[in-house]
Amino acid sequence: MQQLENGISAGEIGDAVWRKSRHSNANGNCVEVARLSDGSVAVRNSRFPQGPALIYTREEMVAFFAGVKGGEFDFTLS
Repeated sequence: MQQLENGISAGEIGDAVWRKSRHSNANGNCVEVARLSDGSVAVRNSRFPQGPALIYTREEMVAFFAGVKGGEFDFTLS
């Protein structure tokens, strides 16, 4: 299995099936995610589909979403 590093071109991630939220806006300012075969998650900017991707472990994503649900990032909305 290929070890993926942050900043890899999203086009080089062969097993990625990219998804974006149904809440994304029509002008393409979206973040897309893909679950990878090793359980990690790739994240890319939908406007630059061949651009760099960030790779996170499952544990990192669980911690991030727990923080979102817990209101830890609400300061970004004000």
